[in-house]
Amino acid sequence: MHIDARELANNSIIEGDICIIGAGAAGISIALDWLKTPYKVILLEGGGFEYDDEVQNLYEGKTTGQKYYPLKSGRLHYFGGTTGHWGGMCSPLDEIDFKERHWIENSGWPINKQDLDPFYEKANKVLELGPYNYDFSYWNKNLPNLIPFPLNKKVIWNKMWQYSKARFGRLYKETIIEAKKIHLYTYANAVDVKTESNLSVVNEVIVKNHFGKIHTVKAKHFIMACGTIQNARMLLSSNSQTPKGLGNENDLVGRYFQEHLEVASAELWLEKPFKTDLYSWEYGVTKASAELAFTEEVQFKEEILNGTISLQPLSVAKYLKPKLHTWKDGDPRNSLEVMMNDLNNAEEKALKEKGNITYSYQLNTRIEQAPNPNSRVTIVKERDELGVPRASLNWELTSLEKYSIRRMYQILGQQMGVFNIGRIKLNEFLRDETNNSLLDDTVNGGWHHMGTTRMSIDPKKGVVDVNCKVHGITNLFIAGAACFPTSGAPNPTLTLVALSLRLSDYIKKLI
Repeated sequence: MHIDARELANNSIIEGDICIIGAGAAGISIALDWLKTPYKVILLEGGGFEYDDEVQNLYEGKTTGQKYYPLKSGRLHYFGGTTGHWGGMCSPLDEIDFKERHWIENSGWPINKQDLDPFYEKANKVLELGPYNYDFSYWNKNLPNLIPFPLNKKVIWNKMWQYSKARFGRLYKETIIEAKKIHLYTYANAVDVKTESNLSVVNEVIVKNHFGKIHTVKAKHFIMACGTIQNARMLLSSNSQTPKGLGNENDLVGRYFQEHLEVASAELWLEKPFKTDLYSWEYGVTKASAELAFTEEVQFKEEILNGTISLQPLSVAKYLKPKLHTWKDGDPRNSLEVMMNDLNNAEEKALKEKGNITYSYQLNTRIEQAPNPNSRVTIVKERDELGVPRASLNWELTSLEKYSIRRMYQILGQQMGVFNIGRIKLNEFLRDETNNSLLDDTVNGGWHHMGTTRMSIDPKKGVVDVNCKVHGITNLFIAGAACFPTSGAPNPTLTLVALSLRLSDYIKKLI
């Protein structure tokens, strides 16, 4: 069922069993999981079914620290959320990502990969992927043209990816609208969360829109699925009853914001041509591909972060300069289309030069960020048109990121030399060992927002518990990548959907 909140009578009361705030990948995945239940689900979406710049402007904010994208462009604010322009890269976290690593402060999840495996399998279906199988041997049997580099498997392995074309807005719109027990409210921006006087139970959520309408939502359980930055912003802004904001008794809400660093790091020059189909990706065509990754044993020995290395023909890469400015002033819906257009143009220019793209490659890194409490989201005095304080993001890195990237390529270079495959040339800024800062225009984020309401058994170390419930509040939950204690190397969508489905399963046992 769909209701446009702009058309409701002002000060309407909306009631249900559970209320999901946000209709992106996390929120829609949870709503779908309740289709066959008798419970009434309220699904709130701040925008409509199409892009609206007035609504998108609510995401405007400030950035400091490591250079970052404008916050307005970071997430799409309409039904389906950022799946409206994502690249579809999916792979689960590795077992090491859940472990405490002594050289990475604040690492370790209170759950392990086995706890998520059943929900990863369900997430694969929601994202319309193939089987929940990311072993190279499986894909090698099904796609025999995927030939790996002959490297030492105890050092480097091939991390597999599958590719989703799921656009939740198109894919699940009719299912949600036709569901009798799911009540989707569009143009219903949550602006405040109200609790009982002792702050232990959420009573209601206040929603507004640009038509001046104000409504109140009441439910037994509330799930915030607004995205990493907006979840933190909403908790911090709900400060009429407690000055620090909800769930923020230990000053942790907004802290530990994490991104994936995406860095053009080195060049690979092969001794002879090599069939690199395994490491190639074509949007909408490739079923599975791989990136080079480092084994758990190597990571522990070298004390490095988890990251992967991808290949791009050097003759193509030289036409693809880092474009941190892209989408700065434009329509953020078109990010994927712009990226693919840039890639196609670069390939055309490379072919005109008739360069041998089988000999030389640019090597690109995707690597996790070390959890850092100073990398954080806060709120400022400036407010958006609905009266909510705007977010400010300070993206701050540590010396471990640059050290890890440099060491990864030193190890890969050794492997390429030992097996006489080729040679590695580090990019200049990585060769500078006197400066471990990554404040460099070649360093981009992956548009992957994680952290800010991290998971921990101890409320002094995290905002939510093992079931993604906000510490100290019995009926408020956080869904999505905001709960990640560490980010791992893969893009977060598959994991955030799996974690959201695990949360959904838990709430079913409560209600």
